[in-house]
Amino acid sequence: MHHCLVVHLRTRPETTAAFMKMLMENAIASRQEAGCRQFEVLVDPQDETKVTLFEIYQDEAAFEAHQQTAHFKRYLADAVPLLADRVRSFWRRAL
Repeated sequence: MHHCLVVHLRTRPETTAAFMKMLMENAIASRQEAGCRQFEVLVDPQDETKVTLFEIYQDEAAFEAHQQTAHFKRYLADAVPLLADRVRSFWRRAL
């Protein structure tokens, strides 16, 4: 069963460019993981400080493996502190 994650992010205006660079590095590396089925970075066209991530992993174990990667740990340590807000919600695919 697929493990899905939606993350709503808000950057501080002065950190948006730096955050987006680090986020895209993480997204590109995440898409290469065997268990990652989809990793989308969506930016509000009216407000570039509002970003949503849509991630699908093969299963919960694949998501757990994702959290142990060097690129994700670097993202947590360096990029997440640049945020004004971060809200994660987990979903499961119905079919």
